[in-house]
Amino acid sequence: MSDSEEEEGPDRQLKLVVLGDGTTGKTSLATRFAQETFGKQYKQTMGLDFFLKRIILPGNLNVTLQVWDVGGQTIGGKMLDKYIYGAQGILLVYDITNGQSFENLEDWYNVVKKVNEDSETQPLVALVGNKVDLEHMRTVKVDKHQRFCQENNFSSHFVSAKTGDSVFLCFQRIAADILGIKLNKAELEQSQHVVRAELVKYPEEDNQHHNTSNCQSKVCSMQ
Repeated sequence: MSDSEEEEGPDRQLKLVVLGDGTTGKTSLATRFAQETFGKQYKQTMGLDFFLKRIILPGNLNVTLQVWDVGGQTIGGKMLDKYIYGAQGILLVYDITNGQSFENLEDWYNVVKKVNEDSETQPLVALVGNKVDLEHMRTVKVDKHQRFCQENNFSSHFVSAKTGDSVFLCFQRIAADILGIKLNKAELEQSQHVVRAELVKYPEEDNQHHNTSNCQSKVCSMQ
């Protein structure tokens, strides 16, 4: 970190909680963003995975994102309220090829509302349709996604944790929205392009691309 960055004070920190059914790709989404990898072997998250990643937003603002990946089977768990509490952002994730995973988001959102019903500040909620690499298998129509967003004032996102398509852009937009920062068209396009260029070949050429991480980010993961 340069002296000029240090003078601007400590990083802003935002807590983001990723919710949704198991197998929707929540863990893949979180690890793709935080570590720029995609795990082919699926292992359902039993409780909580926690990631940290620092990004830089316009104005040279350093923001550390705490990404909490909550296991899909914990919707009725005693700890879920504690995981959600204090979050500035909630990502409601579903699989665009799995209609039931979309329908079940109503239950996930009800939990979020219950946790925050007595809070003066409400978290920003983002609706995230994952697995757009399987567009040909889509069962949740885009207009249904958009209608759910409009009815509940969610921000709208479509990503592929597998290819990396729009993953960084998704988290960047959510962080900027929470902090009231406007991203211009060039910044949005650049973020989308960087993700595609660095990550789309990652599974096949693991060693070659392992070091092409974003130099602006600092990654740490804890199980």
